[in-house]
Amino acid sequence: MAGAQEPDPVFTKQQRIAELAKQAPQMGFTSLNHHLDLLWLSEAYHRTRKDAAPGVDGQTADDYVLSLRENLESLLDRAKSGTYRAPPLRRVYIPKGTGNETRPLGIPTLEDKILQRAVVMALEPIYEQDFLNCSYGYRAGRSAHQALQALWQQTMDLGGCWLVEVDIRKFFDTLDRAHLRALLRQRVRDGVLLRLIDKWMKAGVLEDGELTYPEAGTPQGGVLTPPTMLRTCSVLRQ
Repeated sequence: MAGAQEPDPVFTKQQRIAELAKQAPQMGFTSLNHHLDLLWLSEAYHRTRKDAAPGVDGQTADDYVLSLRENLESLLDRAKSGTYRAPPLRRVYIPKGTGNETRPLGIPTLEDKILQRAVVMALEPIYEQDFLNCSYGYRAGRSAHQALQALWQQTMDLGGCWLVEVDIRKFFDTLDRAHLRALLRQRVRDGVLLRLIDKWMKAGVLEDGELTYPEAGTPQGGVLTPPTMLRTCSVLRQ
């Protein structure tokens, strides 16, 4: 039909992943990386913030876009071949909003953000099928405001109740990586993606010119951290 738009190939692939995940809730995906092609990586680039602070290499989006296709082709080749090296994160601290406490953030390089976004785009359709309707954290199309509205509605329906706020102190800093890997492999068994995620977990942290390699936890601030680390550790529908 004249004027009809062509289907988005990336969205179509994501729909297919979601359908398979929904049909087989116990299945571990062994072949996801074949979805990651130049078009997929280009979409990941467009979904990545361009105005964020640069990482340890100082590269900006204005620099990267000058040779965008060549850069993405090189990134894709390194990711698929296993030669990609996760650069260290630049450590900064931001206020937590509670007294004088601060929260450490790790700022990845632009290229690292693009590749992390590409991996998130492959993982989200899987985990979206596994989560309960009451889960709101870091999910596409969901927000804290929606969570508060749902909580308010349930409270009104019950005619009042006790509400308990719980926060896991230093969760990201103390996360057991072996436990995380085991949870991740329940649904994701693609070697390329698992190696990339492992490299990001082991990436060093650069702070005041000193490079360190924490043995536990995962860095906050990356594209991949909230969707993957929180989702795989949350309550799944099993």
